Parts: sequence; C-alpha cells; structure tokens
Amino acid sequence: MTTMRKRALIKMIGLSAVSLAALTACGKKEEAPAPAAAPAVQAPAADKLKVGFMYVSPIGDGGWTFQHELARKAVQEKFGDKIETSMVESVPESADAERVMRDMAGQGNKLVFATSFGYQDFVQKVAADLKDVKFEHATGYKTADNVAVYDTKTFEGAYLAGIVAGAMTKTKTVGVVASVPIPEVVRNINSFVLGAQSIDPAIKAKVVWVNEWFAPPKESEAATSLINGGVDVMYQNTNSPAVLKTAEERGVRAFGKDGDMSAFAPKAHLGSAVIDWTPYYTKVVDDTLAGKWQTGNFWWGVKEGAIDLKKIADDVPQEIKDKVEKARAGLKDGSFAVWTGPIKDNSGKEVLAAGKVADDAFLRGINFYVKGIEGTVPGAK
Repeated sequence: MTTMRKRALIKMIGLSAVSLAALTACGKKEEAPAPAAAPAVQAPAADKLKVGFMYVSPIGDGGWTFQHELARKAVQEKFGDKIETSMVESVPESADAERVMRDMAGQGNKLVFATSFGYQDFVQKVAADLKDVKFEHATGYKTADNVAVYDTKTFEGAYLAGIVAGAMTKTKTVGVVASVPIPEVVRNINSFVLGAQSIDPAIKAKVVWVNEWFAPPKESEAATSLINGGVDVMYQNTNSPAVLKTAEERGVRAFGKDGDMSAFAPKAHLGSAVIDWTPYYTKVVDDTLAGKWQTGNFWWGVKEGAIDLKKIADDVPQEIKDKVEKARAGLKDGSFAVWTGPIKDNSGKEVLAAGKVADDAFLRGINFYVKGIEGTVPGAK
C-alpha cells in the first residue's frame, strides 16, 4: 500500500470517527429529555402569595405610612416563605396610582393594599379589569366582588388624646392641623375636641387645613398659625412629625399621630395615638392563603388592638391617666362610645340626642364641627 493510500485511509477512518461521535452526540440530545423537567424544582416559589402595598407618603414619615410599613414587615416575618411582599412609596392620589396597581398585578401580586382614601376610584377601575386580583382599600367606602375596604377607628385615639389635652391646656384653646376635609378627618377633629371638653366643657378649638396628607413645611406653618392664635396644645391629622417639632420649638405641647412620635420632640410630646395595622393585615393574608378572602367594610378600633394612645407624658396628672384608662377599657368592652348624645354642632343644633349612640352611617358621614370649634368644614353645605 502506497504512502498516499495509507494517508487517505487514515483520513477516512478519522472522518468516520468524527461523524460517528457527532451522530452519537445528536442521538443523546434527542434521547435525553430529563433536563426539561429541571424547572419543576422551582414550582414551590410559584405557590407563594405575592402581596403589594401602595403608600401615599414616604415610609420614613414617622406616622401613617411608617405604620403600614411596620405591619407589612410583620406579616412577611409571620408567614415567611408562604408570601412575598413588596411596596411602592410616595404614590400620588392620581393616575399614577392606577399605573402602580396595574404594574403590581403584572408582577404577579394577587393581593394589593392601597393605603389612602384618594386611591378609591383608581382601585375600582383597576379591580374591574383584574378580577383575579384581590384589592384592599384603606379608609374608603366603595366595595366590589374583589375589593374590600378597611379602616382604623382613629377617632377613638383622638378622643383619648383629647382627654389629656383638656387637662394640659392653660389657654383653654386647643388646635388641630388637618389634612383633607373628608369625614374621616372631620370625625377625628371633633372626637379630639369632645375628649378635651369631657374634662372642661369651656374648651374652644381652632383648625387649620393644609389640604395635603404629607407636607411638612405647610404643617409647620399651620402649627405656627395656631400657636400665634393662642393654642397651647395641638393635635394633627397629617402624616409627618412637623406639628410636634414646631410645638417643641415654640414651647407648647402636642401629640403624635398614627406612629409613636415621642422621639421627635420629647419635651412637647403628650402622647401618640398609634395605629397598629398588623392584626388586620395578618387576618387578610391568612384568609387569602386559606382561600377565604371576602369583600366587606371592616372597621377596627381599640377593641381589636388597632389603635391606642401610647407614651403619655410623665407630667400628665395620674387622675387624667386614670380617665384615659377608664375610657380605653370602656371602648374595649363596649360599655363606652365616643359619640354618645347629647352632642351639638357649633351652630347650636343638636346632631345627636341625649343617650343616643351614633351608628356607623352617622360616623362615616360627619361633615360638621361640634360645639366649641371655630369656623366651618370646607365644602360643607
């Protein structure tokens, strides 16, 4: 055999070996579907309940949103790998809210908490399109098959703060920095004043509106205006500690709201009406995981551990602390109701007869000031 023929034969053998190896490899690819089953290992993650939270102000506001965020973290810790939570902060009460909720749904969230009143119509619009998503709207009143509304009886915390205010004011004039003139806020203002007047019926009150939930500079300006008008004890229905800080700077007293704001102004702080959303969020998540979620209008207060006056200042007289405790106990066991007649508005008209206890329909529709508060509710007829 010539050298050339030997080389050709060797080359053919080599090519045959390469071809055989290639064919063998191709055969293995076609006959080995096992890798396709690998994603099944990830299946448990798909079973997680994804829960989204939408906030109207920054999580560092120290009040309203901060408390929602604490509750979100608490339920995440409680349910562990059964759920996956996320949040978006500082979402305006505008078309941005609709965009954020649709984005949350697109990311797989099947339970969405929209935590401000102004989100209401956007929740309804999105929920109508996304029937497989459950929506929970804070402080609203419009429900749907897949929309529940919930709230905390913040007016109970306001009343307890009012008891302290009634004892601590020297000018007999208290004040409130208010956000947006909706029944929820007006109810809180009135309840604070009713609490103060339970100690001294002669107490008067002033209100300044900022028309925003979170606007620290405006809140501070409003507080300054109240102080200049003779107010020496202030409550607030806004989302930052600006009112309390201003009180400290001016040497008067004030309350924290929604969160424990004592650290922001320890000298001015008389107490904080603290919301705890954890009990409600825990129930909703638990029900959703169990397939028992339901629509409705849920309103929890002192009785359910959703609101309380905390960190009452040391210089508040013990007899006043005892009155707060008595009212708290009554709210817990149902023997006391903040809105029990006789109650008159600031025009002298009786709005609740003697001995009558306001029902939820009455409370949710309050658009007047009680006796002793100056001015009128913006937009009220």
